[in-house]
Amino acid sequence: MERTAINPVQWSVALGFEQGTLVTDPGRTLYCSGQTAMNSEGAPEHEGDMAAQLSLALDNLDAVLAEAAMSISNLVKLGIYTTDIDLLFRHYGLLMSRLLAAGVTPATTMVEVSRLAVPGQMIEIDGIAVA
Repeated sequence: MERTAINPVQWSVALGFEQGTLVTDPGRTLYCSGQTAMNSEGAPEHEGDMAAQLSLALDNLDAVLAEAAMSISNLVKLGIYTTDIDLLFRHYGLLMSRLLAAGVTPATTMVEVSRLAVPGQMIEIDGIAVA
């Protein structure tokens, strides 16, 4: 796979995401469902703690990627849904550190929603990965 960042403007790069990602010669594409702060038994964790929920949601996304023999470095698109975008921005460094450690700045959409499917959940992350 070859990926090329598409950035007609540069401001997004400093925030850790590309305006677009062009993928050529993809071998496999994985569409990941939204991941939240749910434990392996399907019970919600960390009610009221955005940092802990973000970390667990990223761990859960990483587990889906690993099951397909991929990692966060394969992400080309990331969708982030939160019930409190201002609170999420206070913990944005946690997300950035995971992405930068993987050497990836995927095209990203971040949206505030009134609620998520599971009561008490504050963040949900989905993605598209290509290998």
